[in-house]
Parts: sequence; C-alpha cells; structure tokens
Amino acid sequence: MPRVHFLNVAPGDCTIIQHASGRTSMIDICDGNIEEAVRKALIAEATRTKPRGSFRMCRYPTNPIEYLGSLGIERIWRFILTHPDMDHMDGLNRLVRQVGIDNFWDTGVTRDAPEFGEGCPYDEEDWKCYLRLRDGQVDGVTNLTKRAGARFKFANRGADGSGGGDAISILAPNDALVAAASEGDDINDGSYVLLYRSAGGRVLIPGDAHDATWEYVLDRYPTAVANCSILIAPHHGRHSDRSFKFLDAIRPKLTLFGCAPAEDLAYDAWNSRELDFITSNQAGNIVIETADDALDVYVENDVFAEAKGYDPAIRNNQGYAWLGRIAETPE
Repeated sequence: MPRVHFLNVAPGDCTIIQHASGRTSMIDICDGNIEEAVRKALIAEATRTKPRGSFRMCRYPTNPIEYLGSLGIERIWRFILTHPDMDHMDGLNRLVRQVGIDNFWDTGVTRDAPEFGEGCPYDEEDWKCYLRLRDGQVDGVTNLTKRAGARFKFANRGADGSGGGDAISILAPNDALVAAASEGDDINDGSYVLLYRSAGGRVLIPGDAHDATWEYVLDRYPTAVANCSILIAPHHGRHSDRSFKFLDAIRPKLTLFGCAPAEDLAYDAWNSRELDFITSNQAGNIVIETADDALDVYVENDVFAEAKGYDPAIRNNQGYAWLGRIAETPE
C-alpha cells in the first residue's frame, strides 16, 4: 500500500513516499542530526492530559533517519532536494552515510554557502555533502537535474518507457525560474513543485515555492493541481510576505502545515477560504495511506485525534490514530 509520511520536523520539511513499486522517495530532510532516544517517553508525558490550545508536538521533533529504521527502510531510491536551504538538508550527510541513496534530484539552482560556526544551528558537513551530490562526486549515486515537464524512467515513466513509474511529476521550476533564483538573493522560486498522483488522490509538494513559481504552475498546469486532495503548505505554512491567491485555484481538501511559531503561520489565508488544515504541532507525524479511491489520514498524537472527534481505536500498522478519509476529485 502506498504511503506518504509528513514528518514532524522543525523548522524545515521532510516527506517520505513509500511507492507501490517498493521504491522509497525522500523529499528534503530536517532534524537528521538530532538525538531521539527519549522522544517517545517525552511525548507520552506531554500528551497524557488534553492541553489547552497548543498540542505542543513541535517540541518533540522526529529524526527522519531513525524514522526510516522504524519502517524497515534500508535505502532511499531517490532523494529530492527541493532547494538548497539548510533546513531542507539538515542531516543529509548522515543520511547518505548511514542509509544511502541511489538517485539525487536537484533543480540546479545555486546559492552562496551559508555562514557556519557559532550561533549556526546547522552542520557544515551537510552543505559539503550537498555539493558532492550536486556535482556527481558520490560513488553509487546518480545525479539528475530535472525541471518542469520532464518525463523519465521510474519517475512518471515505467522501466520500459510507458506511463506510470512512481507517479511523480515535476511542475516547477523551469529554466527561467532557476536562472532568476540563482541570480537573485532568494532561491525559493527555484524550488521544486512536485505532484504525486497516488491511487487514492493527488498530493502536491511545493517546497518553499514563492509567487513567481505559483504563477507559472497555475498558468501551465491548472487542471493538474485544482482540487487536489493534499497540499503540503509551501514554506511550512509561514506568511513569508507572499500572496495566497494560489489557494483560490488549488482549493486543497486538506493542507499540512509544518512547524513554525504560531504567529508566523498564515492561518487566516486558509480560514478565510474555509480550507481545512492540520499542523505538525497538533498531530506530530502524519501518514496518508491509499484506500480504494480515497486517502486515509493518520496522526501520531492520540490527544489531537480525540479532540477532533474520531475514534482513536482505529489505527494503522504504526499505531497512529485515524483522523478521517479524503475522497479524490478527478482532474
């Protein structure tokens, strides 16, 4: 059964797709360098009683590498870096060394190296690992620089060149967006926008895509993204000094927000359009599973599931509580 895992990481993103083919995709990584040994005990203590307001799950982030181990995943088929911000490659070096990847996707957008050292929360070894992957210098890893509209084997083509593959399509960026992002001081408009067409519904994964990217996507692929089942909120759901008009066209049935301070999240953009969303801070890790022609949503946090009025006795094989089912709207 295909599954999409949206992990509770801060302040970046990490999404894992277990495909029907048996291959595994990871899109970005954050918190790959944290120690998680006591996490379960801390969560048990934090969720013992129903909190007032915040559900506090962002205090207990997930290490994606340890999460992979809990799923029995021993190697990543493809790692997709939406764009080279450190909160999207935090733990990349450890992932390559301890788990291993076969294919590395990169848009080709470039930026200057961040300043590491005192006060920087990130490890310079992750940046160096990214450069080696980008430049094709890691043995056993195939580097693919693919952009909008690309059709290729195993992504959205089968091994024989027929349609299908792992049902991942690239909607952005195109060459012009990459060039503009590389030449300017903001690389977000050089971010991947990916559409995963699962058997149960479409999942839109836009990295930190900003206004120019959404204009391009809605001009070129309006039908593909309209009324999608799941949207992973761009830039973790932050305000980001951006327009949210893209929501009028997409109208996602459910949006997943990452971890960020509540005052930085653009709740009003969704509330004013009466669009449903859940946050990592409420749910912890979120798992989307295919169910016939629909998607089932499971969450790590029992207390949040109970607060939403659903029966926490209904669980997936990870023990996560069922939150509800989303029926796909045809393209």
